[in-house]
Amino acid sequence: MNRGVAVVTGGSAGLGRAIVRELAARGFDVAVLARGEDGVAGAVKDVEAAGRRGLGIPTDVADHEQVDAAAERVERELGPIEVWVNDAMVSVFAEFWHIEPKDFERAVAVDFMGYANGTRAALKHMRPRNRGAIVQVGSALGHRGIPLQSAYCSSKGAITRFNESLVVELLHEKSKVTVSQVDMPAMNTMQFDWVKSDLPKHAQPVPPIYQPEICAKAVVDVAISPRRRTWVGESTVFTIIGNRLATRVADWQLIRSGYKSQQADDVDLTTLPPNLYDPVPGDHGAHGAFDRRSVSITPQTWAITHRPATVAIGTGALTALVVSLPRILRGGARAAAPLAKPAGKKAVQIAARRAGRRLTGAVRH
Repeated sequence: MNRGVAVVTGGSAGLGRAIVRELAARGFDVAVLARGEDGVAGAVKDVEAAGRRGLGIPTDVADHEQVDAAAERVERELGPIEVWVNDAMVSVFAEFWHIEPKDFERAVAVDFMGYANGTRAALKHMRPRNRGAIVQVGSALGHRGIPLQSAYCSSKGAITRFNESLVVELLHEKSKVTVSQVDMPAMNTMQFDWVKSDLPKHAQPVPPIYQPEICAKAVVDVAISPRRRTWVGESTVFTIIGNRLATRVADWQLIRSGYKSQQADDVDLTTLPPNLYDPVPGDHGAHGAFDRRSVSITPQTWAITHRPATVAIGTGALTALVVSLPRILRGGARAAAPLAKPAGKKAVQIAARRAGRRLTGAVRH
């Protein structure tokens, strides 16, 4: 199946690399935009191994001119862009007052402005054709900030509000271009091996940790069948809803565990140089250092990537409940019916005298 052309920013490693592979497996030709030439070349080989056309363009998404030029090249060499996935990110792990201003600005420039630049480039080509799907890779941390990741959390929160504005503008224009957001849980990616960090121990994702492949499936599902928002992973659901219902409780929990849960004692891989400003040489693939403690599937991730089956199961369960409800209610009514009030001694004597008079009368007649 030929589904057309897709672009993935940050597609050389981590979740982006998994998304590139999943798109190719589903019939897309894929352009990979990222800074690291080795990883970009490796991602293109993955696309070609799946029998699709690949195009690698070394790009710093914080530079809007580079992003615009990359989009033009994709259109020339591969064809009309049908899907654009914004995924590029960098991060700094430290308390806010210890983060250098230039480091904070750099992280926001990639993690938020990179999304704005990618979205602008995609819209330039999609709006005149009145078709196309833009998918923003968000995070549970865009709805609940945590300590040590203020730059990343700020950027993800900004993406959420950016999308809300953009969606309304497109609807006002009656455009058929869609914008979707897929909010992610903690994942086993290279982010934690090359993040710029002030932590005394190796940085780690807050457990539970998910393998990037199951998250990539959700992204590609949304690219094919756009939905405005998708939450991936039980932890994402609990984080977003829990913060809405009990922000102070979330604060308390993060005070207790937010620092410790982001540091690992037993990691096999050594920390790589940070990739905040420059890419780390080499092709690093999709996975990070946490394979042994990562999950590949959960009930919630299975459900969102098997929506027809989930709907069928849910419909069947609801139908069974509706059919059984009258019987359940009747049984409950019988169980709740009051028992006859026990007769007292005087009442028994009166009833006996009345019965005797009726019996005497019957004999006389």
